[in-house]
Amino acid sequence: MKAARAAGFTLIELLVALFITAILFAMGYGALTQAINSRKEVEEQAARLNAVQQAMRVVEQDIGLMQPRPVRNTLGDGYLAPLVVNPAALCGGSTTATGTTLGSANLSGPGSTAGGSSASPSANSATQLDLALISFTRGGWANPAGLPRSELQRVGYLLREGKLIRQHLPELDTTAAVVLEERELLDQVDELRFRFMDANGSLNWQCTWPTPIMQHSAPAELLRARPVAVEITLKLKDYGELVRIIEVAG
Repeated sequence: MKAARAAGFTLIELLVALFITAILFAMGYGALTQAINSRKEVEEQAARLNAVQQAMRVVEQDIGLMQPRPVRNTLGDGYLAPLVVNPAALCGGSTTATGTTLGSANLSGPGSTAGGSSASPSANSATQLDLALISFTRGGWANPAGLPRSELQRVGYLLREGKLIRQHLPELDTTAAVVLEERELLDQVDELRFRFMDANGSLNWQCTWPTPIMQHSAPAELLRARPVAVEITLKLKDYGELVRIIEVAG
């Protein structure tokens, strides 16, 4: 009588089982990798959207709190209007970011007085604010520490290497030696343009500031002029053009 043969798997059966297991593992790994990549992409898109919304919120808050307060220029021999706009930032101009600070023309037009220095401003000095595409005086500067300073703030915006930069001065009437503070708000920015609603009865959108009608105003009146509203056009590489209309308080 023959001995009972021990039960077990043959080599072919083991190879088939391992092959099937490998296929299942590969399918599971692929699905897991796709899920992780999808989650990462969603998180990046959410972070980008949050950054865009935050940047627009900061700009809207600044412009909405614009105040009719002129400031003394860095040389101390004249005043800058509450709102000074570089021609490159107007709706007919171009502020395409090319790796350098744009809007570097001397802002000695109707919104400011003559006497600006032709020397190149030092990095992070108050004179750098003159290179901004737009600069203005805003109110409501929070002071939770109760520091002995004004609630008014002089701020400016410019494009540098595809980034939207917010600048501000710690003091309104300052000198060229005062250090300018900067904050990067957003990247992948191609253009930044503005339009202004005239307050002189017509309530029409204008591509210049001061508007042609305001050019004939008295200097004292011009130094306190503000628009009724400001239209911002921000062109991004990924989102295209974003347009916001901001009403100026008061």
